Formats: sequence, C-alpha cells, structure tokens
Amino acid sequence: MANTYTQIHIHFVFAVKYRLGTIQSEWKEELYKYITGITQNNSHKLLAINGMSDHIHILIGIRPAQSISDLMKDVKQSSSKWINENKLTKTHFEWQEGYGAFSYSKSQINNVIRYIQNQEEHHKTKSFLEEYLEILQNFEIEYDEKYIFKELI
Repeated sequence: MANTYTQIHIHFVFAVKYRLGTIQSEWKEELYKYITGITQNNSHKLLAINGMSDHIHILIGIRPAQSISDLMKDVKQSSSKWINENKLTKTHFEWQEGYGAFSYSKSQINNVIRYIQNQEEHHKTKSFLEEYLEILQNFEIEYDEKYIFKELI
C-alpha cells in the first residue's frame, strides 16, 4: 500500500507440545533457518530467533499485510511439517496450541535481541514456565494458568 509506514516489532514465544524437549541441538539451526525462510516469504523481517529444546523465541519486524495469527499459523504448521517430513524426532512433532506475542518499541529492540540470543544462559536459573509467566506479568496480561500449557497425561 502506498503511503503506509509502520514499525511493528513482535516477540513471539511458543512451546513444543507438552513442553517436551524434542528440539535437538543437531538440527535446531536448520529449524531456525527454515522458520526464517517462512518469515521472509511472508514479507516480514526476522530480527532474532533462539530457544531451548522445549520452546522458541522469535523477534520479527511485522508488515501489516498479514495478521499475527496467520503468520504464527504458517510458522507453526510449516515448521512442524518440515520436522516430521525430515524425521527429525522419533515421534510425531507438534507445537503447543497458542503462542505469546509481545510488542516492543524500536528503543527496546537491542535488549530483546540480546535476551533471545542468551536463552541458554537465561535458562540455567529459570524454567520456561517461570520465564513465560514472568513475561505475561511484566506485560500485565491477565491469564488463567490452566490455559497456559497442556500437561502430558
């Protein structure tokens, strides 16, 4: 659209179903490249991606031509299909339903990038659940814990 100017930075957080630690270090960089491609193919700018074996953080400069929910649907569906087609896990891979999406101003971007890049260090002292709840509380998002994560039954 002509004369449309935006600056929208969204930090996405989503987990492997049941928070299982199935993202292996041997192929996580390829997964991140694949997700980067999905993001770029949708005309967005991926600024940072990293995570742990049970979850991922992504910072994206969003173009408003696509909704956040459509982008996350594409990222999660396409990447789980890629993982399963390449038989990277011993069992069927799925992402947890839902995601977190948190907006930041340009002045905060470098701090968010550093935060995402330092996930391994960060999780030496804090679990993913503790981290996620802290983010929700920092953004003053009301939530019901029974909907945060599905437990393996």
